Amino acid sequence: MAEPPAECDLAIVGAGILGLAAARELTRRRPGLSAVVLERGPAVAGGQSGANSGVIHAGIYYAPGSLKARLCVSGAREMYAYCERHSVPHERAGKLIVARHDGELGRLDELERRGRENEVPGLRRLSADELREVEPHCRGVAALHSPATGIVDFAQVAGALAGELEQSGVPVATACGVEEVATGRGRISLEHRRGETRARCAVFCAGLDSDRLAVAAGASPDPRIVPFRGAYLYLRPERRHLVRSLIYPVPDPSLPFLGVHLSRHIDGNVSLGPTALLAPRGARDLAWPGTWHVARRWWRTGLSEVRHAVSRRSLAEAAAAYVPEIGRDDFTEGFVGVRAQAVARDGRLIDDFVVSESERALHVRNAPSPAATSAFALARLVADRAEPKLI
Repeated sequence: MAEPPAECDLAIVGAGILGLAAARELTRRRPGLSAVVLERGPAVAGGQSGANSGVIHAGIYYAPGSLKARLCVSGAREMYAYCERHSVPHERAGKLIVARHDGELGRLDELERRGRENEVPGLRRLSADELREVEPHCRGVAALHSPATGIVDFAQVAGALAGELEQSGVPVATACGVEEVATGRGRISLEHRRGETRARCAVFCAGLDSDRLAVAAGASPDPRIVPFRGAYLYLRPERRHLVRSLIYPVPDPSLPFLGVHLSRHIDGNVSLGPTALLAPRGARDLAWPGTWHVARRWWRTGLSEVRHAVSRRSLAEAAAAYVPEIGRDDFTEGFVGVRAQAVARDGRLIDDFVVSESERALHVRNAPSPAATSAFALARLVADRAEPKLI
């Protein structure tokens, strides 16, 4: 277990894929920099980076001009290149976004417009007959096909990044959750479970803890992280032939979630999910006005998500809407992840990456999907803004 230093130039808080990529970017720019990555868990990628659908997104969904749109397409190219250089298993599996009925065609048109404006490579519109050529068991009135969408185990990418950092002399100190933050005398002090580290600059990529640590460092309490619990089921091995690649519904444009989808994983599994169930952690999250605004505004959606969470039949029926041969007995238990979703005081679900600053610190306040896909591109943005604090 790497020892956290008492003093250094740069401290990165969070050893998810983004924190590790940011540490790599900054230490490559400034080779003489003394740095450390502090991780609260027992290993890297223990949060969102290690429990997700493993999709390298192509950039279709995001509002043109947003950080997500700007960083996803370039980030995906870099992710594929990194995986090839470091022999991380990956595949350009391709994805269908399926309009199940005519009422979804308008939203599919808007997704196509966004994808083309974002310069998503290879994007094409398919008729009902053409989509069955890509996914023979899938049914819909039309679809978008994204051959550039891929799959990978992001935890393996994070492991490769951690190995690179340690080989270059940057320790990744696990079991080192930061409890208190203070600034003064040209340093930021991080009190953690294994002592104290004082640095010239800290970069917080702390997922579920990002808001708490930002406030501790003097930043605004808005937005607040409110977790959403996402559960997945696995398709039984004998039924995996029903899904060749990735099959997604047309999402609700008012929510920052992509809907219940079928995803082939790099290990051969096929998952169904996720649910998106509001999961406040206690008094702190319940005291945030935005939590109650979300609950009141989306109570009907919440009831649907509760049904998905407690009923395998309900979740399977959502998949059967576009793969009719799927039944509730075709699934086994899968895995659970938690999405660290930023929620504004007024209840808005923040739908873009958010990066803010405080004295001697930079804070990634919202980094949901496609943050893993965009990790190398987002790390450059983080480094651009953090580097002046190191001068």
